[in-house]
Amino acid sequence: MTPSKREDVSESEKAYLKTLIEEHIHLNTIHFGKKPRGVIRYDKRPKMYGGDGTVYLLQMFEEKEELVHNRIGAYMILPTSKDSVGFHTHGSRKEQELYVIISGKGQYLEKDNWESPEKTYNVERGNITSMRGSGFHGIKNIGDSPLIIFVITTYESKV
Repeated sequence: MTPSKREDVSESEKAYLKTLIEEHIHLNTIHFGKKPRGVIRYDKRPKMYGGDGTVYLLQMFEEKEELVHNRIGAYMILPTSKDSVGFHTHGSRKEQELYVIISGKGQYLEKDNWESPEKTYNVERGNITSMRGSGFHGIKNIGDSPLIIFVITTYESKV
């Protein structure tokens, strides 16, 4: 369950991603007190958490200054039906993670622990998934177009 190493994204890959997603969304962030802007950082994650293919994370916020109780606020792009995020947990980091499906079709996967049976849910635009605690989850693109997800990872309450 080790995450894949983040890799830099080339200018040609950024152009490719822009072409893939511009018909679905306009990448623009309006953060209080700042001028509107686009992506802060692009991350490339081959075989993310043991998944297949390549997943891209488009970071939309400055981590320390703009995300007070969140760790991630990013678009996750799974370009083709060959791309997936493998099973992983957020329990050891005391996090909750939400996936907001923006575009495409996917299969959301979850299980209680490594040995338990896998549960599969079809997801599409407008669906939201939530993972908290020691459970495991993953997702894969099952459609003909990019699966675009807005990911919000928050720290669980200390109470």
